[in-house]
Amino acid sequence: MQKDLFTELIERGFINQSSNMDAVRDLLNNDKITVYLGSDPTADSLHVGHLVPVMMMKWLQKYGHKPLMLVGGATGRIGDPSGRDTGRPMMTEETLAKNIAGLKKSYSKFLKFGEGESDALMVDNYDWMKGYSHLDFLAQYGTDFTVPRMLTMESVKKRLENGMTFLEFNYMTFQAVDFLTLYREHNCTLQLCGADQWGNAIMGVELIRKKCGKEVFVLSTSLLTDANGNKIGKSAGNAVWVNEDKTTPYEYYQYFRNTPDDLVEKFLKIFTEIPLEEIAELAKKQGAELNEVKKRLAFDATEIAHGTEAAKEAESAAAALFGGGANMDNVPSFELKMTEPMGILDFLCAVKLFDSKSEARRMVEQGGIQIDGEKITDKEYIMQPNESIMVQRGKKVFLKVVNK
Repeated sequence: MQKDLFTELIERGFINQSSNMDAVRDLLNNDKITVYLGSDPTADSLHVGHLVPVMMMKWLQKYGHKPLMLVGGATGRIGDPSGRDTGRPMMTEETLAKNIAGLKKSYSKFLKFGEGESDALMVDNYDWMKGYSHLDFLAQYGTDFTVPRMLTMESVKKRLENGMTFLEFNYMTFQAVDFLTLYREHNCTLQLCGADQWGNAIMGVELIRKKCGKEVFVLSTSLLTDANGNKIGKSAGNAVWVNEDKTTPYEYYQYFRNTPDDLVEKFLKIFTEIPLEEIAELAKKQGAELNEVKKRLAFDATEIAHGTEAAKEAESAAAALFGGGANMDNVPSFELKMTEPMGILDFLCAVKLFDSKSEARRMVEQGGIQIDGEKITDKEYIMQPNESIMVQRGKKVFLKVVNK
């Protein structure tokens, strides 16, 4: 490695702030430590908005540090108020189990799990939280958190204006106990988090100082935003998922292929492992050459998340659709049994391009749908049961519908 790890992370734009920047720099560069990153099971996959700290964890493991990937089976039952105007809906046990399994699958795409010293380990905070009764929890930790201190947190102040529940108010105490538990059981001394989790993470640092007289640390990353400055997340309706059953490798590739020009260098640094010196040269490209850089970004990011073969297939599909070459077999497809004519709106919903007929109708009337290269603007248009139908939604979404 030519650079020390901390310099690598700084220059790639991962680091937002730290509870003790000098101490963290020393730990990451001169020691081998255990680091944890948590995510509540509010969905059955990570999305691109989650990946800044996950990619940072990938770099930490590359340099020999051990990742602890915490799935919030307990905190997911409460709901994190951070960055939200309303409370999260309660989930069933079945949904929680499905989501936890999906998160494990997502993490495994970026990190090596196993029994080695730097191999990642999955933990679930429900495993220790389920052992506390309400009285037990209050007896052990009730005096370690003061209400005035909790009220200073931005996540709390914002939700107080909209009726924050006592359930949500407990969230930061649970997350603090997570850090304490991982410190005691795994000697975990560093927590990674997004910028919106800073307050919750700091409560853990303070709790460990009170209970153990030791200093542990937090390192946060900046939040990922889209071209409009909106936080990328599932609740905003603009999520690009990691697991292929929610976002195909082709769609994942296309997301990065369509990166705005002013974000290309930033995304190369965060979502690929291309050396910084090479990124500096790629960032100088303009015009047609910049489009080739975006293809490199898309391929490398897709390769990390989905593997080399999937990245090649996505690249080939994009070339077939937009460049008039390569193999059309790699274009995303959907199998639909169609034995008789079907209305265009029913058809578009049946192949999962829209969640509702009202959404499909708007797109048709706006001229955003093409069937086998023909623009369709009539919401009463009747689809015929052909063997294969190429559907285009907007400028970038293509789907080959195969009649089975």
